[in-house]
Formats: sequence, C-alpha cells, structure tokens
Amino acid sequence: MSNSIFIGRKPEIARLKALYNKKTPALCVVKGRRRIGKSRLITEFAKISNAQKFWSFAGLAPEDSVSAGQQRDNFVRQLALMLKIPPMTFLDWSDAFEHLSRHIKPGDIILFDEISWMGSKAPSFIPKLKAWWDKQTMHVLLVFCGSVSTWIEENILKSTAFFGRVNLTISLEPLSTPESAEFLRTLGMKLSHYDMYKLLSIVGGVPWYLEQFNPGVTADENIKQLAFEKSGLLVTEFDRIFHDLFNGKGATYKKILDSLKDGAGTLSEIRQSIESAHRGTLSGMMDHLIVAGKAYIKSQTHI
Repeated sequence: MSNSIFIGRKPEIARLKALYNKKTPALCVVKGRRRIGKSRLITEFAKISNAQKFWSFAGLAPEDSVSAGQQRDNFVRQLALMLKIPPMTFLDWSDAFEHLSRHIKPGDIILFDEISWMGSKAPSFIPKLKAWWDKQTMHVLLVFCGSVSTWIEENILKSTAFFGRVNLTISLEPLSTPESAEFLRTLGMKLSHYDMYKLLSIVGGVPWYLEQFNPGVTADENIKQLAFEKSGLLVTEFDRIFHDLFNGKGATYKKILDSLKDGAGTLSEIRQSIESAHRGTLSGMMDHLIVAGKAYIKSQTHI
C-alpha cells in the first residue's frame, strides 16, 4: 500500500496494541502471502503507537548467488543506515544482534521482514536469534514477518527454540470486499458496482494489487494493461512470486498446480497426475502450496 492509503486491519491493530501496552518484551509473528501488507501493517502500527523508534530490517530476495554472509551483511548495512554511521562488518550473527542491543530503548519496535530469506541459509541463525531474544528484559516489540509461512511454522512457531516465546501470531488475510471497494474509492476510482466486481474478481483483496489500478482509465483498460499487455505487472507476477516462495523446487510445484488447473483434486489424484510415488513428500509440498494460498484439495480422505 502507498504511504497515503491504509484501509482495514482494525482487529490486527487492536491485538498488536493490547500486546504492546503490556510494556514487556513481546514477540509477534505475522504470516501471509506476498503483497498482502504484512510489513505495512507493522509500519502503520509503529506510527500510531508512537514507538520510541522503529527498526526495520528486510532479508534479501532468495537467489542461489545470495549467501548467508551476504544476508548478514545486508542486515548490518541496514543497521548502519538507521544509526547514520559508516558501514560495519560482523562475521557472526550474534555480534550483529548484540550491536543492535546497544541502541534499542524501551518502547522500540523491531521488524525482521522476510525473516525466512534472512536466515534460511544460516543453520545458526535461529539459535543465535533465540539466545539474543532471551536476554531482552526491556519493553520492546519484536516482529517476524514472512511470506514463506512453512519456514516460519517449522523454524519459529513449531521450533523448540522459540517454544513458549511467541506472544501473538497474526495470519494476515486479503481485505474484505467492502474494504477493497473503499480502497479503490480512496484511490480516486469512480466505478459502477459491476466494474468494481470485475476488478476485484481479478485481484481479490490484495492491497498491493489494488494499488496498481489507474483511476484515469476504465476498468476494462486497467485489466488490459495489467493482465494482457506484454509488460503488464500481472503477466509476470506468478513467476516472480513463485520463484521467491519455492526457489529450487519450482518445477515440481508447478506440476502440482498444473494438475489442479481444472479444479480441486485429492492427493491420490494429484500423485497419479504428476507420477509421484513419494507419499510424504507430496503431502508436504501440498501443505506448502496451501499455506502459500496457491492450491487446495477437495478431500483428505484418500491420502
């Protein structure tokens, strides 16, 4: 969402406010698909809560060439920029976290955005992050955001490292139809109910997609520009997001989705369609797709 538009999210804001007002160290996890507004939610909350300082760190987009060391260096570079000091170098995540501790103050909010990108290539990232968090005693709110919800489930929510330490989990959903309509009106779009329906049937309630519509052209022209022209944003969006979520295993995931192009299927039907004999592997991959909001199955009775 742009800096001028923030619609909805009242229940999530209320839950964050209740947690923050306890004035104790608190850890929150925000999950949700790409473009849904996870980091924007926390940014807006930091504004309305009058946080002492808002620290925002984001992982580098996943590429084979991006190493664990480069993720750490990117974190430190962002820290230096926020502190307005020359670039620093740390050879260990623990040192980077400890340096952050020297500067945080009571009431601060700290965001680790796309944390799965930040820590997926460093086996020691989670234990070192846990060790650092366990030492915090002042009133700070630490927020982990991530689009790869399965990584968060396995490494944060179900991990023994953070067991009992997560105070709040938010699964961010698309905006409702009334909220989406309000969003488009706030953009300056004057649409009939039918044209509003056409646009929302294309992008749903995903805030970043809604923001891409141009109020200066018709609904049909918006759809043409975004979804059918060669350079249209939505033309390449699937490959871009799919790469970020399932880098390294995209071919098999795409086979699964191709088997579902005509509608939902059971795991047995999907397995037969993609000629997979690995029961546990397929079940796990389906879980990943479901969590990512990219597939569903019509029955669990034939697993």
